This record gives sequence, structure tokens and C-alpha cells, in this order.
Amino acid sequence: MTVNEIVKKPRVRKNNPEMTRESIIIAATEEFSNYGLAGARVDAIAARTRTAKRMIYYYFGSKEGLFNAVLERAYSCIRAAERGLDLERLAPVAAIQRLVEFTFDYEEANVDFIRLVAIENTHRGEHIAESKMIKDLNIPIIDQLRSILERGQKDGVFRLDVEPLDLHYLISSFCFFRVSNQYTLRAIFKRDTFDPEVRAIHKQMLVDAVLGFLTKRSNA
Repeated sequence: MTVNEIVKKPRVRKNNPEMTRESIIIAATEEFSNYGLAGARVDAIAARTRTAKRMIYYYFGSKEGLFNAVLERAYSCIRAAERGLDLERLAPVAAIQRLVEFTFDYEEANVDFIRLVAIENTHRGEHIAESKMIKDLNIPIIDQLRSILERGQKDGVFRLDVEPLDLHYLISSFCFFRVSNQYTLRAIFKRDTFDPEVRAIHKQMLVDAVLGFLTKRSNA
């Protein structure tokens, strides 16, 4: 299930704690992504899940604890999807292209993930800083990028002076920007970043930009 697959009024089984907890997180994902941490209401989440408000505090301790759980689930979803790409089976150039295309598609399809990350940045990352789970979840993608880079460098197709974390920033930045800023971009430039023709141009542009950067000969 992706971050965006929200059940409007999930039915909760009384004797299934895991299902109850998951239903609360799913409803809270939409509540937090729409209203932020300050504006989100635990009462609204309880009503949508047909769960007593006290049960939410029992499972998560506080509204901040629930927000942490929502962030952890959001990062778990994207990292799990990345693992399913099986990039190690692809040649280095093909692996990078596949990852770029996946990131582009995933972040467009999961607007709630973008909103949650943006909200957490308004809180200066204080909740993520306290989550060992989120830190651990994000290590594998950097290790995977390092492996792809090393294979490409060994084959002589990638430049030698690229750090995997910097490559991650490069790929993520445009994918995030075109979703997070879609409304202001549309209002200013009268161009919809989600229009099929526009998104096709942007997707290929990003693939070309990333591969062009990686295959450019360094002066170092």
C-alpha cells in the first residue's frame, strides 16, 4: 500500500491491534498532510477510524508520537518500493535510469509523502532526528547508489568524483520540487507539471541530466 492509498472510513476490528494501529496511521497520514502537525485534529482521526480517542493515545502516546509513526510509515513505503526495483541485476546506466524514473513516478503518485516531508522541514527535522528507524531506513538506498556508482566506475562509464549522497540529492530534488511547488508554478507560469506532455518532457529531461552528469569526464 502506498502513502496515498487512504481509506476514508476504515473499519477497525476490535481484537486486532495491528489492524487498528495501521488504520489509525492511514487516516492520520491524510489528516497531517492536509493540515500539518499543528492543524491536524486527533478527534477527526478517531472519528474516521471509528476508534476511541484514548486508543490513539494508548498506541502512540501523543499527537507528536502519531506524527512520528506516520513519517516512519511514509519512508518505509518508498524504501520498500525501491528494494523491489532489483537494481543490482541491471547494468549501471540502466540501473540509474530505472531509479530516476521510479523516483519521478513515485513522488508524483504519492503527494502525501511530499507534503509530510515539507511539513517536517517546517519543524526543522526535529521528529526525524529522533527516529532511529527513519535513519536506518535511508541507509540502504545510499549504499545501493554507492554500489551502482562503483560498478559504473569500474566499467569506465561513470566519472570518479561523485558521492552517492550527492547523487541522491540530485535525483530527489527535481522530483520533489515539481510536486511540492505544482500550485505556485501553475499560478505563475500557467503550466501544469502534471500534464501528461509536460511530465513526459520533465521525466526524460531528468534522466538525461543525471546520466549526462554521471558520464561527463571530470577534470579531477
